[in-house]
Amino acid sequence: MGKINKALTRISKNPRSVIDYLNALGCFSRFSDRKCVELFWWSKTGKRIDIDNPKGFNEKLQWLKLYDHNPEYHIWADKYRVKEKVAELIGQEYIIPTLGVWDDPDEIDFDQLPDQFVLKCNHNCGGGMCICKDKSKLDISKVKAKLRREVKHDYYKDSREWSYKDIPHKIVAEQFIKDDTLSKQSINADGLIDYKFFCFNGVPKFLYIGFANIVNGEKHDQLSFKNFDWTDTPFYRTDHESFPIELERPEKLDEMIQIAEKLSTGIPFVRVDLYFINNQILFSEMTFYPGSGYGLFSPPEWETKLGEWITLPDKKG
Repeated sequence: MGKINKALTRISKNPRSVIDYLNALGCFSRFSDRKCVELFWWSKTGKRIDIDNPKGFNEKLQWLKLYDHNPEYHIWADKYRVKEKVAELIGQEYIIPTLGVWDDPDEIDFDQLPDQFVLKCNHNCGGGMCICKDKSKLDISKVKAKLRREVKHDYYKDSREWSYKDIPHKIVAEQFIKDDTLSKQSINADGLIDYKFFCFNGVPKFLYIGFANIVNGEKHDQLSFKNFDWTDTPFYRTDHESFPIELERPEKLDEMIQIAEKLSTGIPFVRVDLYFINNQILFSEMTFYPGSGYGLFSPPEWETKLGEWITLPDKKG
């Protein structure tokens, strides 16, 4: 009843959120991708989308979900298979080591894992993730239960993000990484900073610094948009808090830009996410539809300006 009451309270405050609730129940599983995109856009923005004539950045992301269907996107979006592809392009030294891969959480031998590690699914956007800093305190049964739910969960059906469609569901264990320099910048040392490069047909244009700050057990995503000269961009996203302090410019920012350029070549739009940990660049992931294409920019005119940087290809879906 608690979940239902919470949903009803949310719906009473924002009637359009009933779409999210019905979607979570699987009510739209047989709807076409296009119909879902139209419904979800209305539920998030309160407006109708002209999918045949998109103008804004996020409108074009919705178009790309529906019509830019390059089979290689399934590899780029797969958090396991992408590692081999990225290593071939830029080198194994940029890859976070994999400790194991399984189809089912009951196959995981936790005794063989180190005291610190990360477990995640390869086919979604963080669902079921376990960041283990002390294995002796880990509730393995709870971890398995979360992973079991997520392995069965079709993230593509939730979001209609085509790059995730039909990815074979896996559980991946990775080496735990920690940035020893964060505490020197007065940042909660439990987190990691992402450097996320917005790339338009192989041309990185800007980035944002992302950080998941944990306050009273709740996750608060904080970010700040930067130009490559490390000045603030004239726009921001309305759905996130701003980063609370001014971060130092990464020493290897130019190399990170070159990596983003190489990985994004030939793709109309993709966000290339990298870490800069203890003076080492590490690959994080490729994101085709940031915020699932609902993270609107402000001032509003920047939605259109950024949208002009996306050249839509011929339809493939």
